Amino acid sequence: MSKSPKSPKVHRSLAVLGGDPQGVGLGLELPAGGVLSVRGEPLLWVSDGAVGVGALAAHRSPALAAAGLQAVLFQGRRGLEEWWRDRELRPQRMSDPDDHHVEPVLREFWHGVVPDPEEGEEGEEIIAPFGRDWPGLAEAGPVGGADAADPEVVACELADELIGSGSLPSPRLALVPAARGADVPTAMGWCGPTNHENDTARISAVLRSWEDRFGARVVALGFDELYVSVAAPPPTVARALPVAAEHFAFAPDNIGQGCGTIRAYADEAVTGSNLWGFWWD
Repeated sequence: MSKSPKSPKVHRSLAVLGGDPQGVGLGLELPAGGVLSVRGEPLLWVSDGAVGVGALAAHRSPALAAAGLQAVLFQGRRGLEEWWRDRELRPQRMSDPDDHHVEPVLREFWHGVVPDPEEGEEGEEIIAPFGRDWPGLAEAGPVGGADAADPEVVACELADELIGSGSLPSPRLALVPAARGADVPTAMGWCGPTNHENDTARISAVLRSWEDRFGARVVALGFDELYVSVAAPPPTVARALPVAAEHFAFAPDNIGQGCGTIRAYADEAVTGSNLWGFWWD
């Protein structure tokens, strides 16, 4: 299993933040915070306190991109208020997202979660209108056209909605060294999906494809939760059904502990939705 190496620029950025936690030397104006190290190696920067509406937009800047860092939000919950400190992050365990391709990953996930034939009609109803064979990748949304929404604007607007609504009641700002947002979970060694997939690089491979096909962006992470903004969601249930099948393969608890069927999930959580939320029990 190959590791995802960090570039010298990323090492320098974290080293700068270690001695200059507000990032003045990198052209940043960060809130109070500091670098979190794992096994003696600097891994990421995280704010000391909660941030509010506008925080993500304020820090998804050219200066941050030039420093090789990606801004996201971390959210704790009761008993796991600072899971990024109290629960071990394991970047050394993850392979490189470059080693994986989205369709084989999702196909394997799909075959691992489809109901057993012995479940009969009840199992068939969960995955209808699809059968047990992998249905293939969903059609891409209109990303990058003249009338297309800007994925970064959508991400920052969604972050503000989640904070304002209380869905993210006390988020921390985090800066993670990664070339693109989809790679953030892997770069930080996030273990949220571990009950479904131990190698988060395979999760990032899917997120990369959603970035390209739907203008998706990683907005926030919890202990085992992931919030993704979507600039070009499928506009109809017919277009959403194959996307819902991908979600079922990616995070089966979304359906198994939620809507119950791919049809209902496509209608309620995918069609026209700028938020895709995932959790792994």
